[in-house]
Amino acid sequence: MAAGKLFIGRKVREMREANSSTQTAFAERLGISTSYLNQIENNQRPVSATVLLSLAENFKMDIASISGSDSDRLLSALSEALADPVFGTYSPSLQELKLVTQNAPGIARALIAGHQAYRRNSEQLASVDDQMVRTNTPSDPTPYEEVRDFFHFIDNYVDELDLAAETLAGRLGIPENEAGAALPRYLEERHGVRTIRTARGDDPLRRYDADGRILYMNGYAPAPTRTFQTAFQVAAVEERATMDRIVSRAGFRTPEASEICRIGLQNYFAGALCLPYGTFLAAAKEVRHDLELLAARFGASLEQVAHRLSTLQRPGAKGTPVFFARVDRAGNITKRHSAAKLQFARYGGACPLWNVHEAFETPGRIIRQLAETPDGARYLSIATELSKTSGGFNALRPRYAIALGCEVSHARDFVYADGLDLVNRAAFDPIGISCRICERVDCFQRAVPPLKRQLTVDHNLRTALPYKVL
Repeated sequence: MAAGKLFIGRKVREMREANSSTQTAFAERLGISTSYLNQIENNQRPVSATVLLSLAENFKMDIASISGSDSDRLLSALSEALADPVFGTYSPSLQELKLVTQNAPGIARALIAGHQAYRRNSEQLASVDDQMVRTNTPSDPTPYEEVRDFFHFIDNYVDELDLAAETLAGRLGIPENEAGAALPRYLEERHGVRTIRTARGDDPLRRYDADGRILYMNGYAPAPTRTFQTAFQVAAVEERATMDRIVSRAGFRTPEASEICRIGLQNYFAGALCLPYGTFLAAAKEVRHDLELLAARFGASLEQVAHRLSTLQRPGAKGTPVFFARVDRAGNITKRHSAAKLQFARYGGACPLWNVHEAFETPGRIIRQLAETPDGARYLSIATELSKTSGGFNALRPRYAIALGCEVSHARDFVYADGLDLVNRAAFDPIGISCRICERVDCFQRAVPPLKRQLTVDHNLRTALPYKVL
């Protein structure tokens, strides 16, 4: 498979079958020979620009939807799984990986799931965890992992909920009418649910009394948090049937995963209601993704804005493909999504050279970084530290850093690219995904050696690392 050529045989075949068309009839509509169509469907030939346009014109194919983001995510996960020493010396080529992920994604996901089960089992055995005694299925993914993967592989975009939220926002006049005032009023007028602010800083952010139909909100929580939690309650009372259908289709293994997913779906609806798709997308383009301006315009927090930018994946109306992550001070990635080529490691912490860690050293500032990954891809990354509190001096203040970025080809869409040298490769910091799969041999910040690379130790020489990666 030559670089830059587009092999979408499976997608073309699925489109033909969805139209109940034979290869002969389908090829006729496209203006190509049956043999050429057969070769396209079997990925023996790439699809040409002329055929792409014909697919778009005759079968309403969204050309933007075949950018490969889904395959990139699957490709990244499969590549990381196969890097595990359990697979011995086998090292598939990029072409082999692409063939599997593009033509047999089900097999790729099954292999990834099998590898995940192996790792969980191994980690439990190594730590002699009590869970080995308490459960009969130590190889099953945790409910949280199931839900995380569910959102990851649907591109972090839920069309049914997004459209419903946008429709409701239009009826309520959001954002022209402030969501913080419109949503409590809507809950009371439409559903008879009163919203009351509590007066103690240590009260829960949100507590719903179903019998009394009262929504209690922590009066000391930031306004964007209260608005978001109110929108969350709207999802709970209005979109239950929609969420039940989505959860049912997902086929989770456990009731716990289903309930965790419902929370995730309600959070999704809340974000889409406070930041309605079309209006928010237009505003993001207008202000060139300035997080602070978007937060001020929509009465939202920086995290809410950054997270919403990562969900703008509506077919036919996609936003700039970005990556988004939230990281705690220990380097754990607690939220992650990437519509860009960059994919996050499923195991281990984030690269210590990534500017998201530096954000903790400069609270209140948005810091910028030009970064290059080992595959040669270059990115603009911005990061800032966030401190959350809903109380006074004695209240606990969880601290996180969020990172948002894009491939450098889209950097001009961001105000944060102004003044940066986007063409000088020397201006880009070398970063990786995680040490265990990073191929860089000269990284002074490396925590562990890369998997499947031979090491040599010179007892008479000590450099930044006590070994040399061959």
